[in-house]
Order: sequence, then C-alpha cells, then structure tokens
Amino acid sequence: MQSALFGNAYRLVIGLAIIFFLLLSAACNNAPAPVVVNKTETPSGKLPPRTTLPMPPITTTSDSVKAQSFTLMNDQRAKLSDYLGKVVVLDFWATYCPPCRAEAPHLDALQKRFSNKGLLVIGLNVGGPDDRPLIPNFTEGLKLKYTMGFPDPEMTYLFMGNDDTIPQTLVFDRRGRVLKHFVGYDQAVSTELERTVQEALEEKD
Repeated sequence: MQSALFGNAYRLVIGLAIIFFLLLSAACNNAPAPVVVNKTETPSGKLPPRTTLPMPPITTTSDSVKAQSFTLMNDQRAKLSDYLGKVVVLDFWATYCPPCRAEAPHLDALQKRFSNKGLLVIGLNVGGPDDRPLIPNFTEGLKLKYTMGFPDPEMTYLFMGNDDTIPQTLVFDRRGRVLKHFVGYDQAVSTELERTVQEALEEKD
C-alpha cells in the first residue's frame, strides 16, 4: 500500500516538474529579445570612448560626427551638431519596452509644450531590424509627433556603452553638452526630466 502511494506521489511530482519546465520554456521563447549593442559592426571598426559627465560640447570632427549620427524615418541623415542652439532630449527606446511606452506620451507632451522655446525631442529606436516595421503603429497609436530615427552603432555605444537597459534619455543644452542621463523611467525620472528641460531652456548663453 505504501509502495503504491509512494509511486503515485513520485509520478505526480515528475508530472508537475515537466509542466513547470514547459511553461518556463514557453515564457522565455515568447519574451522579446533584449537590446544588444553589437560592437563589432561599427562602420569604422573603431569604438568611441563611452560618454561620461560632464561631456564636452558637440564638435564637428569626423570621429565625433560618426559617434553622433543617426538616420531619420524618412532616410535623411542627421547628427547632433545639426541641432546646436536647441535643447535636445535624446531617447533610446524600443516598441516592446513597457517603460518606453509609458515615457513616450510625456516626451510628446514636452515637445508640444516647449517647442516654441527651442526644445527638440528625438526618439532613436534600438530595438533592431525586427522592431523598425512596428514603429508606425506605435507612434500612431500613441499619437506621437516628435522626431524619430535610428542611431548609428557608434552613437549607440557612445551613449549606452555596455548597458542595454532602455529607455535611456539624455538632455543636451544649447551648446551640445550632456546635462542629465536617465536610465529607465518612473515618476521620479519624469519629474527630474521635466525640471532639467525647463532649466536648460531658461539658461542664458
């Protein structure tokens, strides 16, 4: 009798273990791939130094341009030095990232509120080739109007380094210097981001 009970209990434990393993495997397979900064695919083959605060003003040397260049949604090329004179909020994001989705309406609201004072919000998608076709539905669904694009690999590395956490949001002053670099998004980041933007807009050259 005891042997039969033990056998039944053993089979039950094994069955539950198999079910748990299958569920865990399914969850992992359905999870979005993390953002990976592939440091071997930079066009120059050389990596710029990781940005640290305080960062010097944006320059227009060839190495600097490579590390601060991106492609807009209309395939037009751009670089950060194109926007000197404006306060720039640069956001690294992906469509599958819940904090990015939470942050996007706030970025759009900042753009609408302060664009006439010289603010420019730029969202750079780092979700990879599979994520790019999803951008139009993402922006249309949230009614986002701020500038969107894709960073060059050197630019991704310069500002994100080995940390693939997203969103990452940077605020540049009118001279192209990094004022703040936020990793992640929550209410505290939202408050500090808005405060930093307002202070940068009010600062006299």
